[in-house]
Amino acid sequence: MDKEWQDEDIGTTIPELSLVILCYKEGEAVRGFVAKTIRLLEENGILDYELVLVGNYHEGTGDITPQVVSELAAIHPKIFHSAKPKQGMMGWDMKSGLDLTSGNYIAVIDGDGQFQISDVVKVYRKISEAGLDLVKTHRLTRGDGWLRRLISFKFNLISRVLFPGIKSKDINAKPKIFSRQAYQKMKLTSDDWFIDAEIMIQARRYGFKVEEIPTTFSGLTGRRSFINFNSLLEFIRNLLKARLAEFKHKKR
Repeated sequence: MDKEWQDEDIGTTIPELSLVILCYKEGEAVRGFVAKTIRLLEENGILDYELVLVGNYHEGTGDITPQVVSELAAIHPKIFHSAKPKQGMMGWDMKSGLDLTSGNYIAVIDGDGQFQISDVVKVYRKISEAGLDLVKTHRLTRGDGWLRRLISFKFNLISRVLFPGIKSKDINAKPKIFSRQAYQKMKLTSDDWFIDAEIMIQARRYGFKVEEIPTTFSGLTGRRSFINFNSLLEFIRNLLKARLAEFKHKKR
């Protein structure tokens, strides 16, 4: 559904939970993921929600994801979508989805099924009941390959060295959920994979109350991971830039 149309014609309704689902290149699999998400939310008594499906795409690739998310949004009043030609990577996609949210709490999850959709219920209950600013998962067990685990270990280690006191064992794990007030304090600028780290670095900057819960991370089926060793080098460069930016922020 077109959010601007909804607000104009039937009045603005603020849901309790906005869930952004990153659907890049997921195609028809999005339908099953969304159906499972709605079922889990409603079975757990979470009825005041909206889903924001992000199906941004590279032109000329034949990716059907934009069509799928558009169709789902057209038939479901609680679903909104972004289906634009890509101008960035995962961070740009995430920001495209976050811009469409209106809920009191905002959660983000990948739509490829590696993270457990049931964890959305857990992080939502934790943040809403404990009065926290941000809640996320950390991967206690992982079903992905050794390279992904190695990259993740090194990235998290370097993050803790450069940002002492950062409240995360696993920077990139999702779902992440934050309050509307916390989101409005953050100024997210990353267009790439670094956006997860940017969220946690800014949570540290502003002294957010943060908790993590353990999760299981499944292996991918049907495609290769978008993360590789070059991603680690990109992460490290971005971490160093972010460290310098934090020094400048403290001097203000």
